[in-house]
Amino acid sequence: MTLLELESVECRGTPRELGRAHGEALRSRIQPFVDQRQRALSQYFAERGEASRVGEFEAAGRACLEAARSWDSEGTAEHDGIAEGANLEPWLLYAFANMTDVRDVLLLPSAPDREGCTSLLVPRNRADSQRLIAAQTWDLNPDDLDYVIAIHRRPAQGPETWSVTCAGALSLVGMNAEGVAVGTTNIKTRASRPGVGYLSILHRAIRSVTRAEALEALRSAPRAAAHTYWVADATGAHELETDPSLIVERTLATEAIVQTNHCQAPELKSREGEAASSSSQRRLARARQVLSDTGIDRDAVRRLFEDRTDGVDSINRRPEDAQGTTTNACVICIPESRELWACRGPADRGEWRQLSFAG
Repeated sequence: MTLLELESVECRGTPRELGRAHGEALRSRIQPFVDQRQRALSQYFAERGEASRVGEFEAAGRACLEAARSWDSEGTAEHDGIAEGANLEPWLLYAFANMTDVRDVLLLPSAPDREGCTSLLVPRNRADSQRLIAAQTWDLNPDDLDYVIAIHRRPAQGPETWSVTCAGALSLVGMNAEGVAVGTTNIKTRASRPGVGYLSILHRAIRSVTRAEALEALRSAPRAAAHTYWVADATGAHELETDPSLIVERTLATEAIVQTNHCQAPELKSREGEAASSSSQRRLARARQVLSDTGIDRDAVRRLFEDRTDGVDSINRRPEDAQGTTTNACVICIPESRELWACRGPADRGEWRQLSFAG
């Protein structure tokens, strides 16, 4: 079987120039990406008996973009540059890049979720090399797999960054040259509202020079919907389980922190948008079991991401499982040595690449 290749694009300059380079380089892929997400959105609304509300998505997307523009003008200038390079309306690209947040603004509570991601933070005392590890799978629509890309940003000001995301979208999961790594998993609560989309929040965090700066960005954002966010560097890590009005923060100590796609904090669980799926529960249990051991290294994390022990509820999610989702990418970060490894698709089907910093 031919392994899936993770392509990359390098962008340089001011925020607008970074975005325009991204948009121009991937123009032929960004429009099809938006088109397929429009189809996915229509299906999602129809399945929930809300087809008549698809027209409200535009207004919600515009409101979220304006919230992002007020909160992070630099990140939004880069988004505008992407839209300009791709010949798309900025609100349209923003709405569909942040589709999970914008639709939740309209539809929560909704039917059981089929999406998911699995994130993990491994403390130094459990790592083979005594170096903290941060990693996650990114699971979403199977059709998104064709548009997964690695973006290498070399800005005129601020740290160099690598992120794995979709063509036309801001940062999703990755690390910068200062060793600050960030990522997310999706959860749902009945508290969504027009606000800043999760990609904008992560894009601001990954531009941070320190973990403290990234944490402040994650804490201060006027969030549109519920997510967990993680941030790590060589000396420590945090996970924030959030919705628009509440944050429950965990600091990495001596046990690994694992998150899938249901609320763990009682304060958030009380207003969760849907019951925890069997997939989310089993992925959480499997990762906790494996990471309770010591001597965890990059290969051990990769084997965990390849795991199929639980069938269709496994961490390794495949298109043929017919669950409405697949693993679109996997990322492993070792901040102390500035090592960032990623693959497109499931961990056993993608070609793993080390994404190296020029500096």
